[in-house]
Amino acid sequence: MSSLPPQGHGDAHAFTFLNPRVLEGLTVHSRRSMLKASLAGLAGLTLPALQKLQAETVGSPGAVPRNKSVILIWMTGGPSHIDTWDVKPGMPREIRGPFKDIPTKLPGVHICEYLPKQAAMLDRFTLIRSVDCRGSNHEPNMVMQTANRAAEPRTNPKAVQYPAIGSLVAKLRGANHPSMPSYVALNLKSRSHIASGGYLGQQFDPFNGADALKAFELPTGLTMDRLASRQSLAKQMDTLRRSMDSGGSMEAMDRFSQQAFEIVAGGRAQEAFDLTREPPRSLDLYGEHDWCKQALLARRLVERGASFVTIDLSNHSASGTWDNHGDNIPPYGGIWNGLRPLLPVFDHLITTLVNDLGERGLLDDTLVLAMGEFGRSPTLGTQGSTDGRNHWPFVMSMCMAGGGFRHGQVIGASSRDGGEIAERPVTPADLAATIYHHLGVPLDSTYTDHQGRPVFVVDDGAPLRELI
Repeated sequence: MSSLPPQGHGDAHAFTFLNPRVLEGLTVHSRRSMLKASLAGLAGLTLPALQKLQAETVGSPGAVPRNKSVILIWMTGGPSHIDTWDVKPGMPREIRGPFKDIPTKLPGVHICEYLPKQAAMLDRFTLIRSVDCRGSNHEPNMVMQTANRAAEPRTNPKAVQYPAIGSLVAKLRGANHPSMPSYVALNLKSRSHIASGGYLGQQFDPFNGADALKAFELPTGLTMDRLASRQSLAKQMDTLRRSMDSGGSMEAMDRFSQQAFEIVAGGRAQEAFDLTREPPRSLDLYGEHDWCKQALLARRLVERGASFVTIDLSNHSASGTWDNHGDNIPPYGGIWNGLRPLLPVFDHLITTLVNDLGERGLLDDTLVLAMGEFGRSPTLGTQGSTDGRNHWPFVMSMCMAGGGFRHGQVIGASSRDGGEIAERPVTPADLAATIYHHLGVPLDSTYTDHQGRPVFVVDDGAPLRELI
């Protein structure tokens, strides 16, 4: 048995920086003040933390493959690998846990008995049983979502500056449709659950789907005609703006405001967030559980042009529903009372999503991943509980589907007791490289920190060769 020690727990509008209401010098209405006021009038309509969108993309527009997208099902809290995808049926109960194992579509591969739907179609999935998540913690959940081991705020005060993979996708690639947000977070229970823009700026934070309906409401007294008039006025001031700004920032603002207008006025994003427009058959397939509705919403978003959607798969804030420390540590529960009720819902969610994407011809373009922050300790009963498992960043399991990759396989393995990686370590950088490879983002892309120093989006990682 492993002797490794367990680890414990531990909106302003987009143009606020222009200070549009501040009078400059001795002139009450200078040309610059007029410009700032008109820009602020339009910026007041923008969706919080979204409307700046990407400042630039890598290469020419034709160099980036369109319609490629990612859905990250974030199992907030860290699911137990031993009680899901890396069962240990030959071990004593204190290691294997209370669940039985079942065979799958892949010969010789067994998973948890509470994942029967996934077991029946495991040939469409890849299981990774050797993810190295050392350094990962939660509240905030940073390391695995940024692919940077330094992104752990409990040990590094600069950790929160490392941008999420989704934020980098928004900056370096953008959305598949100009009227859609690029990086979207659904069912967001706490800001600590989802990594954000960091060094890239708040404009690359995820668009919070929970605020969608509020975001699409126009201010009182403003009609679409008036909104269009403001946009037209902004366009007429292009020459003045560029004559005042040799650095190109005004031109970038033109793009931001144009994209903001298209999102607000175009109706495409608003329609994507409206589940009442979904046919009854689809609603019935996904079912009434809120997690499953979020999966349906994710499908609608990528179908209409979002490029990266993260579902915060949790029922509460704190550290997340999958943080199953034990029944005497509410609200997490242990393996039997805490994890067991989650698995049938997850099983239905992920299989329905993958089947639906496949039937619509979207699966090869959409990479689906399901994972959390880390695995759980190989021995039951941590922290004085009867069947809880503690944080275990030394190894975890995850699953993938779609993306045009070769599936129907298991990558890597853990030790006999599930406490360590036995073969084929897969790092956070490897996962990020696989995502960027799918989306067409060059692996040598960089961003700059606050000192202007370049940072590579992938540090010592490579796409998983088994998938390509």
